[in-house]
Amino acid sequence: MGKFTDNMKMPKDAGWLIPGLQIKRWFILIFFGAVFVALGLLILCDLRPIFYTMEFIKKFASKVSTEWIAFAVVMFGSALFFKGWQKTNLSILDLNNGKENETILEALYRRRKLNRGPKIVAIGGGTGLSMLLKGIKHITNNITAVVTVGDDGGSSGRLREEMGVLPPGDIRNCIAALADDEDLVTKLFQYRFKSGEGLEGHSFGNLFLTALCSITGDMVRAVKESSNVLSIRGRVLPSTLDDMKLVAEMEDGRIIHGESNIPEAHGKIKRLFTDPKKCKALDEVIFAIRNADLIILGPGSLYTSVIPNLLIEEISKEVIDSNAKKIYVCNIMTQPGETDGYSVSDHIQALMKHANSRKIIDTVLVNDFLPANLADKYRMAHSYPVKIDYENIKKLGVKVFNKKLIEDSKEGLVRHSSHRVARAIYYWFRKELKNNRHNSIFSLRS
Repeated sequence: MGKFTDNMKMPKDAGWLIPGLQIKRWFILIFFGAVFVALGLLILCDLRPIFYTMEFIKKFASKVSTEWIAFAVVMFGSALFFKGWQKTNLSILDLNNGKENETILEALYRRRKLNRGPKIVAIGGGTGLSMLLKGIKHITNNITAVVTVGDDGGSSGRLREEMGVLPPGDIRNCIAALADDEDLVTKLFQYRFKSGEGLEGHSFGNLFLTALCSITGDMVRAVKESSNVLSIRGRVLPSTLDDMKLVAEMEDGRIIHGESNIPEAHGKIKRLFTDPKKCKALDEVIFAIRNADLIILGPGSLYTSVIPNLLIEEISKEVIDSNAKKIYVCNIMTQPGETDGYSVSDHIQALMKHANSRKIIDTVLVNDFLPANLADKYRMAHSYPVKIDYENIKKLGVKVFNKKLIEDSKEGLVRHSSHRVARAIYYWFRKELKNNRHNSIFSLRS
């Protein structure tokens, strides 16, 4: 959003006069309300405030100009009241969220602006979803992150097996992504223990969520309380509360159980399904999708982060039926063990196949820039750039929107830039809305 006051040719406090803050009207109302309350109390006590005030003013006015007296009293009273009101809001609302270099005015403007942003539902998991959220939170506060709960590896897998909770890892990453990165509490939430019997490998956030889940009784409440602690923008929701496990049927007939085992099988995935077969979607997730202006799928591991959410029939049905704009952020590189040799159209076909519909997305966002010195580690890991096969994508009825989406890297690394991805999506979304309005006007004239 930026510090908009930096470019203004006016005193810093004069920024309060900017239209659209929706605060000046209430300040005026508070001011006059306070004056009338004080006046009424004085009259009730038979102190004759108006009479004595007028007498005082008459005597004083004979020596000093009445206009100057009135101006001085009003300005002094307004300054005191305004300063007190400003400090009260800082304490109660904590608008600056610990940002010492951000004024209340800037924080208020940012919040008002972001609160008017589009309702976005981002569906996925893993590092891809948290990367996306870091950029999207600068566009709108109306974010719902729907996170897969199929993870069974690492710290999440251990807690899932030992404590019987939903895997907290991806949820933790999304909560941290929607919070202010420089905040000490956020760093604590992401801290991972490097030693200690039973603690090594666990992150503090995972343990915190697990403890809250035990106290509150369910993961949704635990996530909400954690989100309040970090004052996140938007909300994070698990796709289901069921103990969902991923199962893959390979092209060679093997059945692989467990998310962490699927990439290790080193085979071509024929289809993915869940155990149990029918998982119930969270009601809040369904409500968010129904009210969304924009639905984003990916980026992230196709079969272990994105598709698992679509295996919940209620979610895939709501996305298909939604009138929101729907975009899929395709991965830049193939993922060994999951998408070996996949083109962009192969990614899209996998989504459509598991959602049982071609209406699951409208557009695919693809990266159109790669560093000339692509790092050797990708070739050594058998990971290659995903081919953009425009003709095959067009046959699927999906539009292509291409932009440079990666961070600049001298080492030739290929990583999504959260800000570039967010800006590209928002640009595409605004463009689609504009085209729809234009088409509606044209059809009415016809």
